[in-house]
Amino acid sequence: MAASGHDGAWAGMGIGWAVTSTLVGGIAVWGSLGYAADRLLGLNSRVLTAVGIVLGAAGAIYLVYQRYGKGEGKRGGA
Repeated sequence: MAASGHDGAWAGMGIGWAVTSTLVGGIAVWGSLGYAADRLLGLNSRVLTAVGIVLGAAGAIYLVYQRYGKGEGKRGGA
């Protein structure tokens, strides 16, 4: 019988896909914005593309940490 809800072997699959898509999306969107800025400004070195990719990765990691990485920790009490 198949497990329902959050019980079972595939329980964390949704979180894994959410983390992956956030990381890839952040890099793609910000890298694309950097590429567009490079094209508009006529830069051949693609510096803004690299900056966009790095900023996208950093922003996505921050969002993933905020959403999934924070534990409740010990906040006093029982």
